[in-house]
Amino acid sequence: MKKNIITWIAQILVVLILGQTLFAKFTGAPEPVELFTQLGMEPTGRYLIGFLELVACLLLLSNGSAALGAILAWGLMSGAIIGHITEIGFQGDRGILGSMAIAAWLLSLVVLYCRKEQVPFIRAVFRLSKNELHN
Repeated sequence: MKKNIITWIAQILVVLILGQTLFAKFTGAPEPVELFTQLGMEPTGRYLIGFLELVACLLLLSNGSAALGAILAWGLMSGAIIGHITEIGFQGDRGILGSMAIAAWLLSLVVLYCRKEQVPFIRAVFRLSKNELHN
């Protein structure tokens, strides 16, 4: 029961972090346009990333597909973190966005670990590493 509550809290936090910027991405607000221009991905990248973040949020809100949503969110946030490290930086408001990406990345791993039974190859990785620890 406690694991289930922790998992759902992590899922909801990832959805809140990803969902927070969706409206701005889809409406062409100045900040995401500037960021994606700096990354050389404007406008197609902004719409594509926004769409994928929306899909991740919807998957995370469903009990049966939460692990897939966590994998997608983890991948998207990996890209966001790389973007912050290489191009965008962590100054001012961009530091807040970068920190939120790191938080969503970590929380996605928590969801994935807690729901590892939903994805066969993840389940196999954790089973293998657990067996190796006992040998």
